[in-house]
Amino acid sequence: MIQVSGRPFQPDDSWKADTTETTIIEALQKTPNLYSFSSEKELMFEIKSRKNIIVSAKEMNNGESSFATFRTARCNPEYWQLTTAGGFLLRRQVSPADAIRDIFTNSAQYKFECATACVINFYHGLLKTMGASSFNTLFPNLYLYSWHTDDDLGLYSFFANHYVPGDVVYFNNPDVNPSTSWFRGVNAIAIGDNEFFGHGFSIRTSEKMIEGLNTKRKPDSQQSAYLSGLITRPSFQSLSRFSGGRTIHKTRPFLVHHNKTSVSYRQYLYELSYKPKY
Repeated sequence: MIQVSGRPFQPDDSWKADTTETTIIEALQKTPNLYSFSSEKELMFEIKSRKNIIVSAKEMNNGESSFATFRTARCNPEYWQLTTAGGFLLRRQVSPADAIRDIFTNSAQYKFECATACVINFYHGLLKTMGASSFNTLFPNLYLYSWHTDDDLGLYSFFANHYVPGDVVYFNNPDVNPSTSWFRGVNAIAIGDNEFFGHGFSIRTSEKMIEGLNTKRKPDSQQSAYLSGLITRPSFQSLSRFSGGRTIHKTRPFLVHHNKTSVSYRQYLYELSYKPKY
């Protein structure tokens, strides 16, 4: 259910929502959770951001970037420094917005795993929504590695029996064959109509996603892969309140190089909880 300024939201004739935006609004309305917004502007920011994340996922799907483990990751050295851990560190004097765009415009030069892909799509979708000036101010020191993100992205996870287009869901494969451990799961962006984009799996239905993971199980496995109830998303409302052009204090978020491809955000937080923070 959607609530704006303390009242149930009902779009009127002034709302010119396209098909994707309408799907997002309907999904928010149908959830058992209350989505409360202080204004229609705040609501529209989330709808536009979710739509743009979906658009970005489709662009990545149609591009030439490929799936890779951290050991074989690759990036355009003009914009990013490839670290020994397989992360992409923004080069000095490079615009964060330009560097994120380059992943899509020069996609053949990039190889990364599915968690990193989700983070890239979050950033790219927000860049489309807020514009380069605000994006550069809010995210000046990008480092792309697994689920490591700028604190102002406000990434969080929770378990639910529903998702909204633009969310990241996790397909778990508990009996993965150890020889192909990177198929332990797939972080995938919900596109709508039971379709998901998982980097390395392209856009497919949940049934086809599970079918693909099941081919990577142990020979004696009795447990199928499945769509878990884990949902990951940015803090859209906090992001909508950012006013471009002002100076903000930035802190360096904790980082852990875990070298485990295709982990969920919850697993990444677990790695953070017991690994040294640096």
